[in-house]
Amino acid sequence: MRFETIAIHAGDRPDKAYGSIAVPIYQTSNFAFEEAGKSKGYDYSRTANPTRKVLEDTIAQLEGGKAGFAFATGMAAEATVMHLLKTGDHVISQDDIYGGTYRLFQNVMQDFGLEFTFLGLDSRERIEKAIKPNTKMLWLETPSNPLLNIVDLELVVEIARKHKLLTVIDNTFASPYFLRPIEYGIDLVVHSTTKYLNGHCDVVGGAVVTTSDELTQRIQFLLNALGTCAAPFDCWLVLRGIETLAVRMRQHENNALAVANFLKEHPKVKRVFYPGLASHPGHEIAQRQMKGFGGVVSFEIKGGLEHLKAFLSRLKIFALAESLGGAASLAEHPATMSHASMLAEHRKKAGINDELIRLSVGLENADDLIEDLSQALE
Repeated sequence: MRFETIAIHAGDRPDKAYGSIAVPIYQTSNFAFEEAGKSKGYDYSRTANPTRKVLEDTIAQLEGGKAGFAFATGMAAEATVMHLLKTGDHVISQDDIYGGTYRLFQNVMQDFGLEFTFLGLDSRERIEKAIKPNTKMLWLETPSNPLLNIVDLELVVEIARKHKLLTVIDNTFASPYFLRPIEYGIDLVVHSTTKYLNGHCDVVGGAVVTTSDELTQRIQFLLNALGTCAAPFDCWLVLRGIETLAVRMRQHENNALAVANFLKEHPKVKRVFYPGLASHPGHEIAQRQMKGFGGVVSFEIKGGLEHLKAFLSRLKIFALAESLGGAASLAEHPATMSHASMLAEHRKKAGINDELIRLSVGLENADDLIEDLSQALE
C-alpha cells in the first residue's frame, strides 16, 4: 500500500470484536486471562494495549521500520532510547537540536555517566575527529530545530557503519511523509507525535521506530520497565491525526514556501532559513533525500530585541506559542522559549541568536498568513 492508504488502514483494522471502522479506545488498565498463564494477547496496558498497538504498527509502516512504540511524550521516547547506553558511553550529537533534547543530554544523562559532544554534522572530517573508543551513538535532526539545517544521511550512515555506531534521528520536522530515514540506513527513528503526526495541538506523545529484532526487544523491554508508554486515548488522538497527515503536509509545505519567499524579500528581515529555498546551504541534499521541505520557517529580524518583541506582539493569526505542526500557525522566540534551557554560549556557537524567530506555518490561507506577517513587520 502507498503512504496515504497505510495512514488510514495500517494495524488491526477494522477492530475484530465488533467491526468498528474507527479504532476503539481500550481505556483499561488490565485484561482478563482466559486461564492461568493464557491471555488473549494483552494483560496490562503498560506492557501493551490494543489502541496503542494500532498506532505503533501504523507509524512503523509509515517509516518502513521493523516495529513501532508509542510513548507519553517525545521526551519520554528520547529518554527511553538513551537507556540503550551504559555509563561511560559517548554520544556525538548535532549541535542545533531541540532545547529539550539538549537539556536531557546536558543536564540529566551526563549525571548518569554518559558523555556528549555537540557539533555540526556537515563535515566527514569533523565527525570522524570527534569519534572516540567509547563512542556508541550518533544523534541527529534533519531539518534541525530551529535552524532547519540539513544532514546528509548517506554520509552519516557511512561513517556510523564504519565505526559501528548506532544512528538515531529525530524525524519530527519532516515527518515520514517527507523523509523516511530508514531507507538511508538509520537505525532508530524518534518522533514527537505531538507535532505533525497528531497535527491538531490537542495531545502530547512520542514514538520510536526500530529496524532490527535486537533493537525491537530492547525498546519493548525499556518501555515496559520504565513505564514511559502512551495512554490509550492519547494514542487514539494521534491515530486520528495521522489519517490526514499526507494532505496536511502538502498544505504545510505550500504555505511555508510562500511565507519563506515573502520573508526573503522583506527589507526588515535579515536572513531566512528554509530548505525549500535555493539559497539554503542544504537545499540540494534536501532535494535528494526528501520528498518535500516541511512547514517550519525560521528567520532573523532586523532591529534587535525591541523590534522582535514588537513584531511578535502585533501578530494576529500567528499565535505566540511553543510547539509546532498543528493546523493553526504559531510563532516563537527560540532563545526565550523552545531553546531557553540551552546554555547561551551553546546557542551562540550553534548559530541560534537572539534575533531568531521560528514559525510553524499552519493550514490557513497563505495570503492571510503573509498579510499578518507584513502588518506585524511594518
